Amino acid sequence: MAVDEADKKEKYVKMLFVLSDLQEGIKGLQMETAMVGNATRFYVMAVTPTRLYSFTGIGALETVFASYSDRAIHFMELPGDIPNSELHFFIKQRRAKHFGWLSGAGIYHGELNFGAQHSSTSGDENFVENKGFFDYSKLGESGIKPRSFALSEFHFLLLIRDKIKVVNRISQQIVEELIVDNTPETSKGTIGLCSDASTGLFYAYDENSIFQISSSDEGRDMWQVYLDMKEYAAALSHCRNSFQRDQVYLVQADAAFTAKEYYIAASFYAKMNYILSFEEISLKFISAGEQDALRTFLLRRLDNLTKDDKMQITMISTWATELYLDKINRLLLEDGTGTASNNVADSKDSEYGSIVNEFRAFLSDSKDVLDEATTMRLLESYGRVDELVYFAGLKEQYEIVVHHYIQQGEARKALEVLQRHNVLVDLVYRFAPDLIMLDAYETVESWMMARNKLNPGKLIPAMMRYVSEPHAKNETHEVIKYLEFCVKDLNNEDPGVHNLLLSLYAKKEDESQLLQFLDTKFGKGQTNGPEFFYDPKYALRLCLQEKRMRACVRIYSMMSMHEEAVALALTVDLELAKAEADKVEDDEELRKKLWLKVAKHVIEQEKGVKRENIKKAIEFLSETNNLLKIEDILPFFPDFVLIDDFKEEICKSLKDYDSQIEQLKQEMDDATRGADNIRSDIGALAQRYTVIDREEECGVCKRKILTAGGLHQVGRSYTSVGHMAPFYVFPCGHAFHANCLIGHVTRCSSQAQAERILDLQKRLSLMNRKAAKDNGGSMNGESIMSATPIDKLRSQLDDAVASECPFCGDLMIKEISLPFILPEESDEKASWEIKPQATAQKILPMTMSI
Repeated sequence: MAVDEADKKEKYVKMLFVLSDLQEGIKGLQMETAMVGNATRFYVMAVTPTRLYSFTGIGALETVFASYSDRAIHFMELPGDIPNSELHFFIKQRRAKHFGWLSGAGIYHGELNFGAQHSSTSGDENFVENKGFFDYSKLGESGIKPRSFALSEFHFLLLIRDKIKVVNRISQQIVEELIVDNTPETSKGTIGLCSDASTGLFYAYDENSIFQISSSDEGRDMWQVYLDMKEYAAALSHCRNSFQRDQVYLVQADAAFTAKEYYIAASFYAKMNYILSFEEISLKFISAGEQDALRTFLLRRLDNLTKDDKMQITMISTWATELYLDKINRLLLEDGTGTASNNVADSKDSEYGSIVNEFRAFLSDSKDVLDEATTMRLLESYGRVDELVYFAGLKEQYEIVVHHYIQQGEARKALEVLQRHNVLVDLVYRFAPDLIMLDAYETVESWMMARNKLNPGKLIPAMMRYVSEPHAKNETHEVIKYLEFCVKDLNNEDPGVHNLLLSLYAKKEDESQLLQFLDTKFGKGQTNGPEFFYDPKYALRLCLQEKRMRACVRIYSMMSMHEEAVALALTVDLELAKAEADKVEDDEELRKKLWLKVAKHVIEQEKGVKRENIKKAIEFLSETNNLLKIEDILPFFPDFVLIDDFKEEICKSLKDYDSQIEQLKQEMDDATRGADNIRSDIGALAQRYTVIDREEECGVCKRKILTAGGLHQVGRSYTSVGHMAPFYVFPCGHAFHANCLIGHVTRCSSQAQAERILDLQKRLSLMNRKAAKDNGGSMNGESIMSATPIDKLRSQLDDAVASECPFCGDLMIKEISLPFILPEESDEKASWEIKPQATAQKILPMTMSI
């Protein structure tokens, strides 16, 4: 029937399906839908007094039922007779969860799973699961069948006479019995039961009344029901609190413990929090002698603890550690020999290997909660060295790890630990002596890989220990290799490093590396730095001790002790001594002294009076580049040597002296000629003159130079020529009155220079006046010129005023920076300013006509 309440259209009825194979009426009908992709699948259940039919399909309802015209209908048949067969769905959250069919034989019920993937043999989807059947005989009513029933989530409500019996659907036990009080006398008894799926209420009704049956938390005891049925998973799902869950776990744990399934029991016991204490459970396993199960219980209990239970976690973890160690030791004892290998890799597949791997995993997981000292003492007391090292590595106690590897002779592993980024560098210094003795090559390689992270100075004790041990001749000296790396590649400047490397070179028979090291001068490229970083006094003492004389000569030379260097070189090699003597270039006297030492040594070597010996000694002079003469070395020869042996060399020396004398005489003649020329130039300079045109003007005042007048009175410090004022004429042609020149130079010079010029001029004037008085008032040029102090002052004044032409010299260049208007000309400048008129101007209107 199509029902359209909104439009109030005419209703219509359409026939969908007719049951033709059984002449029974349909007593109950239920339908549910589910979405399958974009289509709708229908699930329809219908009951007759003896059969339960199910229909399913995708599409419209007409299509679903039309499809059953050519295929078999899926149904279930139960024999028996009942007044009223009923079918009910229990709906929760708008979805049917399970169904119940009131049949003649009993109540058939099950779970509904719409969208299940399994199908029946007929091709229809089988959406019924966990089927069950309730026999009426359990009601205690002989031969009486319910007239009606209702279905709740966990119970059946059965109407028998005027009683409503409530039966638990799971346990099939009667849990309650309700009596309907029919007050009206005319009532013929309760007719039936019905339910409201939307509100979850149940109703009983008769001809005149409706009775509401209310339920309150009907699932509160379902956990107990499932527990009694030993359906533990369902019981846990219906538990409301931890106490109920503990009861479920307790039943499972006790059952497993009784069955001696101790591991399973331990897992369940670990989940309990209230019913049994931790101590009680632990004692159960200890009493049973089940250490492994106890360990399992502890591990599971750790999983259930929260981070706030720090003390409990630490204590339980420590206990579990001891149980692991006890298990490992028992496995070792069961081996028979008690010598099972601790190497996990060799016994990976065995129980022993598995438990060790498990124990290490436990240590890794619990490293942050285990007490470090306690755990290490446990591991040490049980003799588990490998696990002790492993745990120390987890706790970053690398000192223990490295010490263990060194004891085992595994230098490579120890170095790998020390190379980790979080390992303190102090550990490298601490274990360096042991590691370099254990494996010098690997140790030095690791040091070189660390580069600047290590301080070579702190590794010197380890290197000294290595050096003190004897080594084969062809063996690579690892310390020398590392020190060369530090000095050459890392540019290390530590004097201790350089001293140690030098001492190792000194102990080698081949002196070439030592000499090369001394000549390199590693500090030479630094600004204001030393040429070398080793201690030269220590190096000298060491080389003398090891009798490395060539090296001693080099060191003496570096210390600027050239005399000692040459003296020592003469005991080693004459050519070396000559080379050392030639190194002194800036001190000719010292160089000659050094060559004299070499010459004396050569002459003493060529002992005897034979002519060839003397000849060899004399030939030595040619190697000094004329630094030594025959007279310098003659005192070194014996007194009884004949002069004829030196005749040739003496003659050669005399010729050299003669040539030198001639050269000196030539230089003296040249100097005499030069002095004569200078004297003649001075005489000519005294007579030098220039011709001045009578129209020549002064460069300052623009007046004529030769004008006679009162200007000479101003220049009293100068000798006047006739009635003309004194003046200066420069080679460039410029001429100036003396007074004008002094004024111009004073104005343009600095204040100090100007004051000096004025002071000289004043002093000269005073001396001229004094001289004039002394000569009876007559002041002629001759008397003034003859006064030596006056001439000196005039010369100084000339140098200060007339050393160069003021128009052509530096004075003119300096005037570029002077302002055009001088400060004393400020009044003149102000006179040129344009000042506004005092009277106000009138503005007259102007009209323009075009």
